[in-house]
Amino acid sequence: MSKKLPFYQYLHSPVYVSFNRLSKNSGQHLGIAFTTSILLLFSLPIFTEIPGSKLLAQTTETVVSQDLDAARFFQIGVTRYQRQDYQQAQLAFRQALQRDPGIGLARKYLGNIFMEQNRLDLAVQEYTEAIRINPDTAELYYNLGLALQKQNRPEAAITAYRQALTINPDMANTYYNLGLVLYQQELRNEAIAAYQEAIKLDPKIVNAYLNLAVVFQQEGQIESATSNYRQVIKLDPKNTLAYNNLGALLIIQNQYQEAIKVYEQAINQNPRNAVAYYNLGVTLYNQGELKLANQVLQRASQEYNAQGNTAQAAKIDEITAKISQSLKPKPTPTATEVAPATTPTNENQNNENDDIDLEADVILPPPETAVPVDSTNQ
Repeated sequence: MSKKLPFYQYLHSPVYVSFNRLSKNSGQHLGIAFTTSILLLFSLPIFTEIPGSKLLAQTTETVVSQDLDAARFFQIGVTRYQRQDYQQAQLAFRQALQRDPGIGLARKYLGNIFMEQNRLDLAVQEYTEAIRINPDTAELYYNLGLALQKQNRPEAAITAYRQALTINPDMANTYYNLGLVLYQQELRNEAIAAYQEAIKLDPKIVNAYLNLAVVFQQEGQIESATSNYRQVIKLDPKNTLAYNNLGALLIIQNQYQEAIKVYEQAINQNPRNAVAYYNLGVTLYNQGELKLANQVLQRASQEYNAQGNTAQAAKIDEITAKISQSLKPKPTPTATEVAPATTPTNENQNNENDDIDLEADVILPPPETAVPVDSTNQ
């Protein structure tokens, strides 16, 4: 059986994309800064445990102890551990080790308990001792790597993960976690290779595709990033981050209509997605679809208010108010209001200047990207 220990961390790296909307009445354009936050999802997924049917004095392969009392206490410890009674489990494992200090599995379980309690120094100590007893167990190096990674000791974590893969090269999660630490160390090419190995071993690791897309995006490999974001959406159709970043990349490639489709798809998957409404509104605005953009931005404001993000909603309300004002028909001046022209004027040129001055006041803030939700807190 397995026990999941999630560990989330987010890295923010803005990517600035300039969008220019061509005025229908002029050759001028309005430049609007459009950013997307890249969030790298860190997930430390599993501890592999002994199958529940083999939890007496013997594991699937080796005898735990020749000392029957030690084996009995070990069995009690495993049972308590599975019930998440960590205090009694720890006591039982200690009693087992008093009778037989060579039970490496007891050390491993103690390390797992300390990881659950976020007592990382003790976890590292127990895993290190377990490795001393059983130096050829890949899982122990993997768990040690987890603890070291959470301690923010990346170089030591990399060493532990690489040793785990030397013993067992078929551990997809180890490649995935190794990719995370390599990225943290700015070894992006090595991180890419690690994520790709993880995907080869387990093509359904959504976060491996997601993080791979992020690294490709930062390396300027737009087509590869786009392809991986699409794969994320295929595996996880409700992944807000993938939709948002994919839309931005499509606009970089001048695929505006495709970007609009991506945001519409995001909304179809989640009609309460304020971020998608907002980004769609920004894109439509820059395509000159002011009326439709205004409607979409108003919906974005509603969703932000529903989420309690009144500050963002207020900013959008200011924008929509200005867009609404610009959409109002201008009154035709009466004959008495028209001043005599002293020099010849071009009517189209006058409209052009009015249009630019008015629209220049409509400055859209950069769109936001939703932070992935930690499902363990639900």
